[in-house]
Amino acid sequence: MKTWVKKSIVIMVAFLTFGLITPTHEIWEAFDQNPSNRASIGPSSGTSTALAAEHENSGDEQLQIQEEAIDYNALLVDAAREQSYIKFGTKIGPKISNEFDSIIFPKMEEAIAMTVANLDDQTAASLTISERPSGNYGEKIFNVINNETGTDLIRFHVRTEKRPQEGYYYNFHYHSVEDNFMAHNNLGDIYWEKNTPPKWLS
Repeated sequence: MKTWVKKSIVIMVAFLTFGLITPTHEIWEAFDQNPSNRASIGPSSGTSTALAAEHENSGDEQLQIQEEAIDYNALLVDAAREQSYIKFGTKIGPKISNEFDSIIFPKMEEAIAMTVANLDDQTAASLTISERPSGNYGEKIFNVINNETGTDLIRFHVRTEKRPQEGYYYNFHYHSVEDNFMAHNNLGDIYWEKNTPPKWLS
């Protein structure tokens, strides 16, 4: 209904009743029940409700798809980095962090990605990173573990090596379940210095 007609009716009712009765919203709602009086532009209120419900349902479906599309590899990689730096501690970490991030860690990521790529989604979802790197001069950084079976898939280690006339190096490597953890898969070396390095976790 056009606004000037509505305004005219309000004024006329107010004038005829001397202002004792004012038109309420119920009058307009009753008037709008007649389909011929509805505006022809835009969807009806029923249609907009249906569209809102449809939009809400599609939002739920998108949320469900997002929950299903979890990047298990990224979760493992984040935990792997955290455990590596826990092992390095505050004495070793700051000194080797640049080389570790640029040379060693990308190779660790690659090894983890190759392992996850060969697994189905259910098995990939059950993978986790061990949380106890070895201290002192122990080699263990972390293991990638299948929680369903309790078995290790990959074991990441770092060995402290003293080379004559050169000094100390950290040799990063991993062992895989594919060969029963026999092969020594090299990730790279980082030079420390000629003096004895501190213990891990220190």
